[in-house]
Amino acid sequence: MKTIQIILFLFLAGTFSATAQYKTLHDFTARTIDGEIFNFSELEGKKVLIVNTATECALTPQFKKLQELYEEYGGDDFEIVAFPSNDFGSQEPGDNARIKEFCKKKYGVSFLMMEKISIKDNPHPIYQWLMSSEENGTVDGRVIWNFQKFLIDENGVPVDFVSPVTGAYNRRIIEWLQEDLQ
Repeated sequence: MKTIQIILFLFLAGTFSATAQYKTLHDFTARTIDGEIFNFSELEGKKVLIVNTATECALTPQFKKLQELYEEYGGDDFEIVAFPSNDFGSQEPGDNARIKEFCKKKYGVSFLMMEKISIKDNPHPIYQWLMSSEENGTVDGRVIWNFQKFLIDENGVPVDFVSPVTGAYNRRIIEWLQEDLQ
C-alpha cells in the first residue's frame, strides 16, 4: 500500500511540475527598435497585445487604430508590442530606423516597437513561443500574415489570437481589455 501511495505521489508531482514548466511572456527579452534590450518581465500585471507589422502592407493603416487603442487603454494595465517582419509578402523591406521614422511620422506610434524579426524561418523566440501550445501551454497561433494579434494576460499567458484582417477595435479585443474593469 505504501508503494502505491509513493508512486501516486510521484506521478502527481510530475504532473504538476510539467504544467509549471511552460514559459510566460515575462521570461523573454528582445531588442527594441532602438537596439536596447527589453525585459518583458517589466510588463508583469499588464495585458499585452503583440502584433507583427509591416509598413508596405495593405493592412498598414491598422497602425492608426492600434495607436488609438493604445491611447485609450494603454498605461498601467495595457501595452501594445509591435514586431516588424518582412516574412509575409516582403512588405517590410526597411531597416529599423526607417520603420521607426515611418511609424512615428505617419501614425504617431508611441507604443513599444521592437526590432525587425523573422517569424517564418528561424522564428524569434517570442514568436516560437506564441505559435506553440507545447511551449506556452494554451494556444497554437500560426501566424498567417502581417498584423496578426496575440492577446496575453496579466500573468504573461497567451489567451487568444486575432486574425490579421481583424482591426484593433474588434469586439473580442475590447471585451478582453474590459474583462476586469466591470
